[in-house]
Amino acid sequence: VERLLAQPQGEEPLPLRDRAMLELAYGSGLRVSELCGLRRADLDLGARLVTVVGKRDKQRVVPFGRAAERALRAWLERGRDRLAVRGRAAGHRDHEHVFTNARGGPLSRVGFWTILRGHARAAGIAARVHPHALRHSFATHLLHGGADLRVVQELLGHASVTTTAIYTHLDRAYLREVHRTFHPRA
Repeated sequence: VERLLAQPQGEEPLPLRDRAMLELAYGSGLRVSELCGLRRADLDLGARLVTVVGKRDKQRVVPFGRAAERALRAWLERGRDRLAVRGRAAGHRDHEHVFTNARGGPLSRVGFWTILRGHARAAGIAARVHPHALRHSFATHLLHGGADLRVVQELLGHASVTTTAIYTHLDRAYLREVHRTFHPRA
């Protein structure tokens, strides 16, 4: 994840957008459809919160961290409008989507996937990286850090804790370390 997040470099609109997308995806655990559908009004940069409408039209508010905030501010202040101008010049009407494609239109799920794969390859990541990987990493890292399963369920927007429980499949070395650290007779 660290290599992937560090990959988009530069101050041009596309690297600014890509850095903001990757940071927000990892920092909030949003689904790709939620990320691509975000509107400017959904973001509260000051409070570092994003409001999303997930599956079954269920609305939730999700926090994100400082890295995502910095990346989003850079994108919105120095990159987004430069791409939106391209879109208007090409005849697209302006929209309120946070993330745009290179032509200034709304970014699609397939567009996000293409961007993600390109950055994974450029970062030297040999494994096939799919859009859900950032969401999975978000949940796994929270759980490894000690977050309550029910909190992670709420952040991910899962209706059932059973769905969230798939992220609890931890490697054996980690389980041994936790047991050794916390069990009185380890």
